[in-house]
Amino acid sequence: MVIDDHVHLGQLRHGQEPLTASRLLRQMDKWGVDKAVVLSVENPEEVDLYVPTRDILRMCRRHRDRLIPFCNIDPRRRYPGHFDPTPMLEDYIGQGCQGFGENLAGIPVDDPMNQVLYEACGKLGLPLMMHFDYWINRDEPGMPNFEKMLRKYPATVFMAHGPNFWREISKNETDPSGYPTGKVRKGGRVDKLLAKYPNLYGDLSAGSGHNAIARDPNFGPAFLERNQDKLLFGTDYLTPKQECPLVAYFQDPPVPKQAVSKIMGANAQKLLGL
Repeated sequence: MVIDDHVHLGQLRHGQEPLTASRLLRQMDKWGVDKAVVLSVENPEEVDLYVPTRDILRMCRRHRDRLIPFCNIDPRRRYPGHFDPTPMLEDYIGQGCQGFGENLAGIPVDDPMNQVLYEACGKLGLPLMMHFDYWINRDEPGMPNFEKMLRKYPATVFMAHGPNFWREISKNETDPSGYPTGKVRKGGRVDKLLAKYPNLYGDLSAGSGHNAIARDPNFGPAFLERNQDKLLFGTDYLTPKQECPLVAYFQDPPVPKQAVSKIMGANAQKLLGL
């Protein structure tokens, strides 16, 4: 089974063609994808428009055999320290949501408002999709504060993605763009965190994930094989005709079939209890 762990529906950017469920399913068929995780967006950072959980549930309703809805709650709801997301999350679970995300809040990764979500997701068994860049879930180089969260909330499964996560595949990376090029320096934090924390998975979606494994052909295949139990295939597909280079990369992957099978679906299947 091939599972895309990171897609969107609806319209997220002004002037961008919205993606319908039917068009997404046709694209999945072209790529040979059996199921896809559909992420909701309820944070104002990065995108122009919201596609909230209720809309995701509605758009996925007729296609639950193939589309897996994730719920979302902006951690900045209400006054700090006065919001418990648990009742809302329980309601979303009852409607069919199988995870949380995408968390796109423009606050530090260890902000107390974020931590309320981490604790609730851990208690309810919701894997949590985290985006990292210079503003969203921001952290210091080396991601020391994210590591504190991994250690503090061992029952919470974090699916990490984005430029400021994947740049850490290289040791002491200083490129501020989040899309460094060239040779990867061994000993990067991503390798160490994936090996150390059972509750961390790496989501390979979007340009940042593809860049991380493709920028250095001598490093990428070994990284994939070494971390084959902790990596997830994804596209971050969000508008028709969007290019997704990771799909082409895995059409003829430079790693053993067993590792490809895990990354392309078996890991997500186990994680989501499918």
